[in-house]
Amino acid sequence: MRRANGVVQTSCGYTGGHVENPTYKQVCTGTTGHAEAVEVYYDPSITNYEAVCKIFFETHDPTHVNRQGPDIGTQYRSGVFYLDESQKETAENLIKVLREKGLKVATEVTKAKTFYPAEEYHQDYYEYKGSSPYCHVYTKRF
Repeated sequence: MRRANGVVQTSCGYTGGHVENPTYKQVCTGTTGHAEAVEVYYDPSITNYEAVCKIFFETHDPTHVNRQGPDIGTQYRSGVFYLDESQKETAENLIKVLREKGLKVATEVTKAKTFYPAEEYHQDYYEYKGSSPYCHVYTKRF
């Protein structure tokens, strides 16, 4: 996501739950209600929300329920956490397009709650680990 044209900053973290300042260990229990998420800042003079959403839908599997790759649990659910009605409408419209193409989209569209940045070792995880992504594979969908 952070390599996309116009994206100026990303941060891995947790959102959508009921525990303040959760840790990775807490989120992994599946009891906090949080989803692992990415907060994305982009330059609107270069790209837009729809383009960023399309990248989201093309770099993970939106048909999986509570799972991404080998990672299983509610914390790995597919979700768009919107800030305003325009973002909600955009995400819902993209889901509609994907469903019209025959995908059984499981992505939740939910009003954003507080975003808690993940621990430092989760930021730029694949670079930190020196490995290739195993949950995210680009698939052209639009």
